[in-house]
Amino acid sequence: MQHLSEILNIDADNQHLLELLSNLCQGSIAIDAECRIAWISDQYCHLMGISADANLIGQNIEAVLPTTQMPRVVKSGKPVFVDLMSINGRWCLVTRLPLKNANKEIMGALGFVFYDDLDSLQPLFDKFARLRRQFESENLIRPSKYALDDLLGESESMHLLKRQALRAAQLDTTLLLLGETGTGKELLAQGIHHASPRRHGPFVGINMGALPESLVEAELFGTAPGAYTGADRKGRQGKIQLANGGTLFLDEIAEMPLPMQSKLLRVLQEREVEALGSNRLEKVDVRVIAATAKDLRALVDTGEFRADLYFRLNVLPMRLPPLRERNSDVLMLSEKLLPQIQKDTQLPALSLSAAAQSWLLSYPWPGNVRELRNRLERACVMAEGQQIEPSDLGALDDLPSESELSPPPSRTPESLNDHRLQAERIALEQALIQSGGNKSAAARNLGISRATFYERLKRCNQQ
Repeated sequence: MQHLSEILNIDADNQHLLELLSNLCQGSIAIDAECRIAWISDQYCHLMGISADANLIGQNIEAVLPTTQMPRVVKSGKPVFVDLMSINGRWCLVTRLPLKNANKEIMGALGFVFYDDLDSLQPLFDKFARLRRQFESENLIRPSKYALDDLLGESESMHLLKRQALRAAQLDTTLLLLGETGTGKELLAQGIHHASPRRHGPFVGINMGALPESLVEAELFGTAPGAYTGADRKGRQGKIQLANGGTLFLDEIAEMPLPMQSKLLRVLQEREVEALGSNRLEKVDVRVIAATAKDLRALVDTGEFRADLYFRLNVLPMRLPPLRERNSDVLMLSEKLLPQIQKDTQLPALSLSAAAQSWLLSYPWPGNVRELRNRLERACVMAEGQQIEPSDLGALDDLPSESELSPPPSRTPESLNDHRLQAERIALEQALIQSGGNKSAAARNLGISRATFYERLKRCNQQ
């Protein structure tokens, strides 16, 4: 089969046709069957912030535009007539068409940007926004907040991660996100959902580490009517049922209790869920994305995590690099985060001094991007001049004190039961705060009876 680039070079009529089409829109691009750029208009280069003199012909489009959807059109052979795409912070209306030869073989794809100024479409968008708010208020959809473009980073490792994420988004298999705390696992999960065919369905996330063990089953699988004393008479949907048709994000999956791991395995294998107190199986259509900062393989070896669930989750593992491994992204991230922080806090605009930049580059970032944002937010509050200095970022806080330099006294480590009681106490206190001190309402929100609530509150207070 002749390559698209060869046809364009040989056939002047085709080249002329592309130029005519490009004049009818704000930018256009063509790729071949191997997803290599075969043609690109000057207008498209301008929109993307790419020099028109850059030699892009023959380059893989994902290397140039990591979040592009064009390979999806080549793979499926199906057009995408109307879609919204964010290009350098501007929303554009795009159309993508597959290119086929006389034998109906895919030769590539053609993409057009029809609107780079959507003011003329504002009435339509307003109508859509009203409908979307209506759906959300009726609890019909729970959209993701972030797209893959929100995953910031220009290092090679981040470009590779975005390309992997985009490919994974087109599949419907289970994903396992691996990375240290603060690397952006939930943001990546939402970005994958947003780029997937499930993007119009709900995105439901749950942190397994934040749930008391006694509440895990009810939160995940729901409850049948009258499942236990104090249970909702109408029953209650769990997070799995709420995610039906969309994506379920299980953060800190390593913290899931062993009995619940077997029930989750059934959901993954059979696409069925059984609510607490029910003997009826309910079919669900849900994609699971799990995440952890721990070594699941090691937990399997120690018997703390089921081997069969591990292998079921570990179909497509994706590792998020820690910030210290992509040091070149630190200053770029800071430049992106500072305006956001200043906008959210309504603080005056500040810049980083040379000394602050140097300190940011030298710091190891154990808390990763989350810690970077926290330190920048602190600096915006603490800075007294026009620039942020290392002391504003907390550089002096990292110096060890005299007590830290001397060995700490020996102490008995906390037991597992101590940790469970602490988590339970936090859950009870949060429920009380949310209910305004109403213990009956707090018990209902936790899915337990009032008597059980009093009993557990008393037990936690005695410790």
